[in-house]
Amino acid sequence: MKVIVVGCGKIGTALVAGLAEEGHDVVAVDTDPQVIEEITNIYDVMGVCGSGTDYDTLLEADVQNTDLMVAVTALDELNMLSCYIGGKMGAAHTIARIRRPEYNIGILPQHLGLSMSINPEQLAAKKIYNILQLPFAVKTEMFSQKSFEIVEMILKEDSKLVGVHLKEIRSKFKQNFLVCAVQRGETVCIPDGDFILCQGDKIGLVAAPSEINKLMRALGVLGKQARNVMILGGSRVAYYLAKMLSSWSFSVKIIDQDRNVCTELSKVLPPKTVIIHGDGARQELLKEEGIEMMDAFVSLTGMDEENILISIFAAVSKVPKVIAKVNRPELISMAQKLGLDCIISPRKIVSDVVLRYARALENSKGSNVETLYKIMDGKAEVLEFNVSSDFEGKNIPLKDLTLKENILIGGIYHGKKVIIPSGFDQIMAGDKVIVISSGWHLNDLSDILQTKGVKYE
Repeated sequence: MKVIVVGCGKIGTALVAGLAEEGHDVVAVDTDPQVIEEITNIYDVMGVCGSGTDYDTLLEADVQNTDLMVAVTALDELNMLSCYIGGKMGAAHTIARIRRPEYNIGILPQHLGLSMSINPEQLAAKKIYNILQLPFAVKTEMFSQKSFEIVEMILKEDSKLVGVHLKEIRSKFKQNFLVCAVQRGETVCIPDGDFILCQGDKIGLVAAPSEINKLMRALGVLGKQARNVMILGGSRVAYYLAKMLSSWSFSVKIIDQDRNVCTELSKVLPPKTVIIHGDGARQELLKEEGIEMMDAFVSLTGMDEENILISIFAAVSKVPKVIAKVNRPELISMAQKLGLDCIISPRKIVSDVVLRYARALENSKGSNVETLYKIMDGKAEVLEFNVSSDFEGKNIPLKDLTLKENILIGGIYHGKKVIIPSGFDQIMAGDKVIVISSGWHLNDLSDILQTKGVKYE
């Protein structure tokens, strides 16, 4: 599929990398010739130096034959205009990054002909909000009908799941769930029934939201929902997050060392939000503001290193839930090795959203990708497919299907019925199916099948 990315800053570069890795024909557009030179040297993509609003530049990028155009420059207005012009010139689908809260992203897309608008800060705030709703989770995602949820969590030393064979889980626990992926160190696998869970494993669970809560109670890790939240850094992410939390009776305290930022936040956030002007890197200030009494601490400054270090201090101060914003991939890995479980990367979130949209566009056989999530630090995927009538594996017990290695069927929507499948369940036309895979690029549900391979257990 042909994709144009306009604006090759942090988010644009991440998009180019992800789209190129998935095999798309990518054209990178930026006004800085050095940026274009670097991107074309690193990635197998074409580069065009120029503005995304310039007719000749877009013509050189072959916009008239483009399936998807994504504008992610630093300026909202430039992104909107670029997509508008690109759409008029022939781009089939357009996505614009629109960050400023004053723009009504509910109305703009229809007037500009956008396929989608994305706000990295708002998306990141929503991810953080969802994690704060489930204190035991390091990541959580919901599927289209909100009947299935996937939750990532790390097994502590005293977890009742440590030492358990996966084939014994259904006899040990009454809850209806599935361990769909496990990350141990740098290795990610889709486990079979003989797999034994160990302390420190990051596991992915698929279940109905109600079953997740029941399971966490059974495991004794449900915990108290975070109500007192301290946020370091008055960024746009902090603004969106504070608005979400305040609407649900959370107690929110924001610390920022820029007086102007504090003044602006005090004007636009609910009065009950506490805004502190001060240097949050000072441990004394954090202690004075009651960090040790907080249920959660979220570090959202503009510096990855500062977010990591201060989050470590919060963890040492026994804050139950600590979340750090980190964009650089090499620092994400370092932060996790230092014991920070919850890392949020706006750059990665936007990349995942666009890749999901692109994957849905490129399917060709009718079993549409409705939802796609990257899990286990991007080493595995969870996809939700609509099942077409020509799917070769329909009406066959799962135990008789031969699947590719490292692929698992994690859930089936059959009408209003939600199924965590066993080997005797079947996929039928009209169903929705949750598939977990590692090491595969799946565009269609039929891609999970092979003549010889590992059978579903």
